[in-house]
Amino acid sequence: MSMDLPAPQQLPVTAQWCLEDRRCIALEVARTPKQQQIGLMQRPALPPLRGMWFPFDRPRLLSFWMLNTLAPLDMLFLRDNRVMAIAADVPVCPKLPCPSYGPADPSDGVVELRAGEARRLGIRPGDQVQIETISY
Repeated sequence: MSMDLPAPQQLPVTAQWCLEDRRCIALEVARTPKQQQIGLMQRPALPPLRGMWFPFDRPRLLSFWMLNTLAPLDMLFLRDNRVMAIAADVPVCPKLPCPSYGPADPSDGVVELRAGEARRLGIRPGDQVQIETISY
């Protein structure tokens, strides 16, 4: 069985998460189920201070995998404007089966960053998250 690889998607940066030290992470927003399914597949490593945000309308159990992802990622699971859990330095998965990553508690969003970026920026579970929409 062969799987056709999805084309990489480059979504517009329409949100930002500004940290307490005033550095801001520019976020592509994966809003639709299709955008969320493709995520960062087939994309090279993100630059510093760039990420993808997966917002959900209500908290749910979320798990993400790394099938067809080219670069390791940090996955930050959010709930009620706080970081609940971080899956750091998640490795790529070139073929099935792939492990899934996610906390045991419901989340209402996920931010994916390049591997090591959460540590570099000092982001930890319990931190406040203030994501705002922006337009250029």
